[in-house]
Amino acid sequence: MRRLFPVTDETAARASGGAAGGDGAGAPGGSPVGAVRRGVGFPGDDLVDRDWSLAELAAAYAYPEPGPGGRQPWLRANMVSTLDGAAQHDGRSQPISTATDMRIFGTLRALADVVLVGAETVRQEGYRPARARAEFAQAREAAGQGPAPAIAVVSAGLGLDFGLPLFTSPLVPTLILTGAAAAPDRVAAAEKAGAQVVIAGDGVGVDPVRAVQALAELGHTRLLTEGGPRMLGQLVAAGVLDELCLTISPMLTAGDAQRIAGGPSVPVPKRFELIALLEENGFLFSRYRRT
Repeated sequence: MRRLFPVTDETAARASGGAAGGDGAGAPGGSPVGAVRRGVGFPGDDLVDRDWSLAELAAAYAYPEPGPGGRQPWLRANMVSTLDGAAQHDGRSQPISTATDMRIFGTLRALADVVLVGAETVRQEGYRPARARAEFAQAREAAGQGPAPAIAVVSAGLGLDFGLPLFTSPLVPTLILTGAAAAPDRVAAAEKAGAQVVIAGDGVGVDPVRAVQALAELGHTRLLTEGGPRMLGQLVAAGVLDELCLTISPMLTAGDAQRIAGGPSVPVPKRFELIALLEENGFLFSRYRRT
């Protein structure tokens, strides 16, 4: 992997004459990430590509440090898109992904307190519980996190199969975010299956602002969403998305697949700034945050 644009604060460190850090405090160390290499973009640097470690990936994608008022909720999205804007092929994202994309996917999960996902994506992608990874165990413990992130499913109608492993055998209880008007029998079925139902809306649906607040009240401030497109569109429209990690796949699919975000358009386009860009075999791994 080549670095095309600075990752986190390395630019400032080098510009001031300091050494560019790679491992980061509390980051997992040692484990190589096959086929992930970087090229340094400063004159005089060593331009020989080399493998990135999981520690370097974790440092590159670290959540913001807590401010004077403590850690505030930070919601990032991780999505993949083809050159012609398709977020899926045949209803799934895997065909347009790559092994390195999945390594970054795993790293982002390992950094998060909770993974926010729409019910339709759970059904289409066959979601399973997040697993504990030994490479990140020490870092998660040091950060005060459990062994794996919780999965939080956003669902208005709770039309979910509660016999799936996501509900029957998670390492940490699966959360279901729904509205106050959700059908009582479906709420009871979810709770019977072991899920924790969280009310985040006054009607049938979920209010994105209240969803973020509700998760923060449960101690989940490092938030990650993996879509799907309709839910991401709702988060964008509500103004609660802080960061987008977007993999651009060098593929063309045509067809009528969804974009990474769907739903009604916003009155004024939301402006984000590029903070990191990596490349491998034509795949671009970008990181944007709102201005």
